[in-house]
Amino acid sequence: MEIAKSMSPSRIIAALNALEFGELDAIRAKLDQARRACLELDQAELAARLDEASAALGRADVKTYRKRVESVISQLGHLR
Repeated sequence: MEIAKSMSPSRIIAALNALEFGELDAIRAKLDQARRACLELDQAELAARLDEASAALGRADVKTYRKRVESVISQLGHLR
């Protein structure tokens, strides 16, 4: 699922919920797209959490990865 520019919070949530374990580079690319979309919505804190999720994924820290993504999804839900 590609995350386009100027996406609504609902579409970012859908894209993040669609992330599954697969090729790590593909997951990182989707996280980066979501991060950029959050920045376009002036949500720098959420973008930083997605950076943390990507870093956790690189360390094979699945628990932290999932917590960060779920946190962003929750916060985006309040922006709808």
